[in-house]
Amino acid sequence: MELSPGLLFFWHQLSKLFFSLGSHFSFTSLGAALLIATGFYAARQIKRGRRIRLKTIWRALFPKRIIAHPSNYADIGYLFFNVFVFGLVFGWAVLTYQTVTNGIIGVLVAAFGRPSPSTLPPIAANAIVTLLLFLAYELGYWFNHWLSHRVPLLWEFHKVHHSAEVLTPLTNFRVHPVYAWIFANILALSAAIANGIANYWFGNTAYQYALSDTNIILVFFIHGYVHLQHSHVWISFGGWLGRVFVSPAHHQIHHSRNPAHFNRNYGSCLALWDWMFGTLHVPGKAREKLTFGVEPDRYPAHTITGELFAPFLRAATLVRAKIPRLTFRVSRRARSA
Repeated sequence: MELSPGLLFFWHQLSKLFFSLGSHFSFTSLGAALLIATGFYAARQIKRGRRIRLKTIWRALFPKRIIAHPSNYADIGYLFFNVFVFGLVFGWAVLTYQTVTNGIIGVLVAAFGRPSPSTLPPIAANAIVTLLLFLAYELGYWFNHWLSHRVPLLWEFHKVHHSAEVLTPLTNFRVHPVYAWIFANILALSAAIANGIANYWFGNTAYQYALSDTNIILVFFIHGYVHLQHSHVWISFGGWLGRVFVSPAHHQIHHSRNPAHFNRNYGSCLALWDWMFGTLHVPGKAREKLTFGVEPDRYPAHTITGELFAPFLRAATLVRAKIPRLTFRVSRRARSA
């Protein structure tokens, strides 16, 4: 039986999501996260002098209070919704990436002339580009995240992600389409600037090392512990590690409703930018009691109305509140002129 174009597109998106090694939600990365979490709980049982029981570990990994929570059900819906939306968003991001890369190279050529080809071997040039693009991704991620918390209009759309009252790897998909579009293009912009500068520097095209079009360094982190950042598994990094890398506990702190944790830990894999810009909160080794969500008692929470349409209304209210002030300032300047 021949599938319709819509079903084929849906299947293609799901295949890329689950079977591509470079995907942020591949089965291999999910499996790696499961192994790490299982090892963490098994080690904790041994440290406490208790026998390792699979049933106990299973309950620790998949507690009913999280699995059966309405917030988790909403995250499942976001997964399927964004399987389609992210495809459209990525298309816009590709246009931004190619346009800015070519523009940066053009500006540098006009300002400094054509560069001489690098004498570095291709493996070295590609390794440098790989590192630069990863750092650019991290900086773009930090900057977008910082903007989304600091600019009230953007916060109304990013707030959707923070409305999750329990954290699972699926929470990564709890994002508003407007936020997703801004996020994808800021990342594309930061990566394109780095790529344009690097390729001008080397005097020829150098490519990053990647798996399924995803930076190989980022793939390493995705298969390490990134999935556990949206989870209840408290794995923290202290000392210099906590100032360089974003542990699962770092990001759980970011989602905390405790005012002491607000506007902290914006990074994805690296804590370096948080450390540099003063937004870092290094969690302790002992688990902190955290609660998540923005307005847990709000009626339309975890619904299409509350999470997809309401942000537009709240954003429009903010804009209308600003318009009278702008009108007043313009009219006052006109009278004084």
